Amino acid sequence: MGAPRPAEAAPVRSFRLSASRVAPEQLGADLLNESKQPRKPISRAQIERVVSRAVGGVGLIFALQTYPAMLGQLDSLKPGLGVAVTVAIFGGLGVAVIATLVKKFIRSTSGLFAVLYLAALIAWPAMLSAPEDTLDGKPWLWYLCTVATSCAAVSFSLWWAMIYTLVAPIVYGIVRVLPAGGGAEPMLGALDALYAILLGQVVLIIITMLRQATAAVDTAQTNALTTYSAAVRQHATEVERVQVDSIVHDSVLAALLSAAAAGTPKSAELAATMAQEAITRLNEAGSLPAADDNMVPFSDLKDRIRAIAGRFDEPIDYIDCDAENISLPAHAAEALYSASAQAIVNSIQHAGAPGDAVARSVRMNTNLLGGCVIEIVDSGVGFDPAAVPNERLGLRISIRERVATAGGIVHVQSGGGQGTSILIEWPLSESGEDA
Repeated sequence: MGAPRPAEAAPVRSFRLSASRVAPEQLGADLLNESKQPRKPISRAQIERVVSRAVGGVGLIFALQTYPAMLGQLDSLKPGLGVAVTVAIFGGLGVAVIATLVKKFIRSTSGLFAVLYLAALIAWPAMLSAPEDTLDGKPWLWYLCTVATSCAAVSFSLWWAMIYTLVAPIVYGIVRVLPAGGGAEPMLGALDALYAILLGQVVLIIITMLRQATAAVDTAQTNALTTYSAAVRQHATEVERVQVDSIVHDSVLAALLSAAAAGTPKSAELAATMAQEAITRLNEAGSLPAADDNMVPFSDLKDRIRAIAGRFDEPIDYIDCDAENISLPAHAAEALYSASAQAIVNSIQHAGAPGDAVARSVRMNTNLLGGCVIEIVDSGVGFDPAAVPNERLGLRISIRERVATAGGIVHVQSGGGQGTSILIEWPLSESGEDA
């Protein structure tokens, strides 16, 4: 009467487990939802910062180069208007350079300087104090033409930047052949305009190519993170399913089978013990985190396997080694213990009829990878591993997938009348393949 009662409580606990152990799946869902949110483009932001600072540095150098020419032509401009334009151009450029240093308002300040420069070019003929006189040399605005087209490339969209890099040099070429621009030959003005156009277009092409390349990198990064998050969620869900299925199979079904087959007081006591252990394990699984990174000595794992095997009447030989310095993560130790216990239970139940002379042994040793191997061998009737149906969860879920989830592998060797060997190896070696 003691065996059925614990067995009845086990399904209730398993339902609570499925409702409470949502941490891995919830983690995957959080990652997936995060990947759907707009991510800050890391590569694009970096290249924008580098480009803007490069343009700011070049602008500062050209401004220093322009300053002597500006002072030399300041007397040729109308007193109030010349000073106002000079302050506006150099002030706008200075603000744009400062913006690249503080990494704020870069596009707006660069666009403002480009607009001010184009306006100053257009108004240049009207700014001379004596419009009928010919200016001595090039207008000092010439030295900032490349800076203006570069600022337009940083600030404006592609098409507007292309238009600007054409319009600003053409306007300068027209001004250059006028008396206010030095009265240069039309060919010289056209060459200056062509030079400025080519230089501005080259800068624009370089910036555009860098932006497109980094945008592709950011897109690939976002897609990779989305795929990774989905894979994490899928893996977490699969881990949860394996854990729940294995616990239900190991704890509930094993307890029910033992209770149904209990024909002696010893068997009834064993069934009751297994049912009580099922309840304990389900409670622990529902309250502990899914991934426990605490380390467990290998000797403790061996003691637990000896203890579970010692509950059966059938004799089992033990072959182990001294490995006091070997430790395993708690989740891996729990997976190896549960898989070993299930393999022992399977051997007791299926290797032969009660009373048959079946030799059983458990070998526990270390491997070259700093992990361990556990082998459960019997000389029973054996079976064909390939013929095990999918609905039989003991070998597939409780042993194979549970160990695989912990990073190990299970090798099964068996055949009709040849006995069974289940070798559990952790961690998985590079050349290890499931047999």
